[in-house]
Amino acid sequence: MHVCKKQIHQGICLPEYESIIMLPAVVDLPSTVKVEVYPVEIYLCLSSNLESTVSARFSRADKIHAIHQKIRQHFNVSETAESRLWMRNTDTSSERLRNLNMTVLDTCLSSGMTVIMEIRNADGTWPTSRPQIMRNSADEDSYQGPPGVCGLTNLGNTCFMNSALQCLSNTPPLTEYFLKNSYLEELNFTNPLGMKGEIAEAYADVIKQMWSGRHYSVVPRVFKTKVGHFASQFLGYQQHDSQELLSFLLDGLHEDLNRVKKKEYIELRDADGRPDQEVAEEAWRNHLRRNDSVIVDTFHGLFKSTLVCPQCNKVSVTFDPFCYLSVPLPVSKERVMEVFYVSLDPTAKPTQYRLIVPKAGRVIDLCTALSQATGIHPSQMAVADVFNHHFYRIYQTDEFLSCILDRDDIFVSGCVDQDGEEVVMAIYMRERSHYRDYGSGGNSYGTSLFGHPLLISVPRAQCTREDLYQLLLKRLASTEEGQSACGSTDTNSQDATDGDQSAGAEPSGKEEEDEDEDEEEEEPASCAQANKRLPGRRRYTERRKKALFTMQAVNSNGTTERGMGETDGSFSFSSQPYIAIDWDPDMKKKYYIENEAEKYIKDQSMDVPHQQTTVQLQECLELFTTVETLEEENPWYCPTCKKHQLATKKLDLWSLPEVLIIHLKRFSYTKYSREKLDTIVEFPLRDLDFSGFLLKKTVNSTEPPCRYDLIAVSNHYGGLRDGHYTSYARNKDNGQWYYFDDSKVTYAREEQIVVRLMHLSVVGFINMKSI
Repeated sequence: MHVCKKQIHQGICLPEYESIIMLPAVVDLPSTVKVEVYPVEIYLCLSSNLESTVSARFSRADKIHAIHQKIRQHFNVSETAESRLWMRNTDTSSERLRNLNMTVLDTCLSSGMTVIMEIRNADGTWPTSRPQIMRNSADEDSYQGPPGVCGLTNLGNTCFMNSALQCLSNTPPLTEYFLKNSYLEELNFTNPLGMKGEIAEAYADVIKQMWSGRHYSVVPRVFKTKVGHFASQFLGYQQHDSQELLSFLLDGLHEDLNRVKKKEYIELRDADGRPDQEVAEEAWRNHLRRNDSVIVDTFHGLFKSTLVCPQCNKVSVTFDPFCYLSVPLPVSKERVMEVFYVSLDPTAKPTQYRLIVPKAGRVIDLCTALSQATGIHPSQMAVADVFNHHFYRIYQTDEFLSCILDRDDIFVSGCVDQDGEEVVMAIYMRERSHYRDYGSGGNSYGTSLFGHPLLISVPRAQCTREDLYQLLLKRLASTEEGQSACGSTDTNSQDATDGDQSAGAEPSGKEEEDEDEDEEEEEPASCAQANKRLPGRRRYTERRKKALFTMQAVNSNGTTERGMGETDGSFSFSSQPYIAIDWDPDMKKKYYIENEAEKYIKDQSMDVPHQQTTVQLQECLELFTTVETLEEENPWYCPTCKKHQLATKKLDLWSLPEVLIIHLKRFSYTKYSREKLDTIVEFPLRDLDFSGFLLKKTVNSTEPPCRYDLIAVSNHYGGLRDGHYTSYARNKDNGQWYYFDDSKVTYAREEQIVVRLMHLSVVGFINMKSI
């Protein structure tokens, strides 16, 4: 063959009109063109037998797909068998060849390197990354169960992820897409908004394992790692919202499988009075020009958004795509709170009340509601949060009730403070250890808190140790049924006021030199027998008197700090006074009846059962489509007024997708509060009609109908800071409902779903045409 000498830079120059047998390949490089005389020689093998290799030569311009086909042909691998390629470097490290459309040159394959083909196992796993199975290998290899009826191991607070995966796994169109390997031809490795196909491949691996019918449960560790790599908020093992994970996953799958390889810029147009049908069709076409994937095919619908300027009445209409509906729940303006009221009467036990207060109210509203039940004026109340035997927080009357959680133990104490003459004191109960705490640098005793703390009101003039001692004795004692929190029922007991003993001082009393101190019984001043001298007896020893407890000024945590003490027998305080009652262990055991001291009475308001609010799903949808005013943090720029305005906004449903995901916004976050709404949402399992919410009334034969059946539910049990996710799902093959609780899977009856779906977070419906 004759070739003319051309400008072939940095290659081999051929004589003009010289005859040769074959023409070497010409390889385009970024800045030059070369003639390829020596092709790349690569070793090929299967992962099942790395010793059996065959060499083959490829041009640097060849695509990896050619190597893939060469291995299939040489080792007789079926075209239907799913496989993946790895290239092994000289240092024995391996790297995935994900994109079969890349060239040998682009993947940096060079002569002497090995390309390994790995074939997926029948159970959906890969030979080189077989996951840890819940049961032993022998049981797992022999197990045959219904495809899709497979648990997911909790890797540590990953129940939210498992719940979302089970819901998507039981979405028929999406699962069929992956099981039929349709995703392999649509992996998008160049999308800058995507994840180079890695999320789609990791998700495919999980789905294939779950639907192989070979596993009781699989471990989605690789998937969890990939998610954390591309979304840092999911790194580690913190609890998250299943909807948050579901949103990320749907977006990630869409971008990894986007059929649009190069997104064009599209300028969005306002309706400007045009018919809705025209504007909606234009918006959907524009959406498909940039977004075209199985996710769009299955989950995307269209909103109509209407904004109205409050100043010039400019109306702006746009149509926007959506992947799921986040609908609000009706929020009550009232709140039920349970509190304990501690009366000023030292003989009265605490009483528990259930109160109805404004949800956006303040602490004074709580006091007002309690005042109606007790007759005590709100100004004579102190409200505190009790945690771990101490006052975690003492509230001011102007603080918002949103800072009080439902699980907090709230104590309201009766207090009197007239013209600043009264001091409100926080009283803690502490028990001393038997041994001195020499390790702390002193010879004091270690202490530990116990029991319920108290809030008491004391005249400033009576802030001496002795006066406080007498007051606290009365506060701790109860005359009910002759019982005493201090354990004294002896009618001959003398009051602590008897004698000149100081409550905080060391025990007094004279002892004879020949009297053994250890043989003397120590009696508390308040519980000692009246000592009567026997006539004619000279050798009499007065029994020692000892206080039931001592007192220390402490900080808000109940620990003693330097500088806390008294002046002239009185306590001095610069801020909120905290006093600890310190009990000797033996005295506490003998004279303090803990069960009696911590008893309380339930008010009749506690007998009224708390009624949970029940709403229909349609009510949530109506609330979703209600006109609202934009918040100050998110104003709208009016093109007519040329400034940002707090416009009114209304969302309407224009068209619905094949599979409709509805997210119930149970977690409510505002500027002042965070809460989980426990409203029961009712909905049918079949034939849920959305026709009343659709603006587009003409539905042709190619569009999905407006009626849907339930296919999956993600549940959340618990509160804001903790809880657990599970899921219900209907198997696409046998139509049976199952309950998924991480690795545990059980059958579920339809009536169970209706009864137990009190805390659902996400629900998935499929239109009846697809069933």
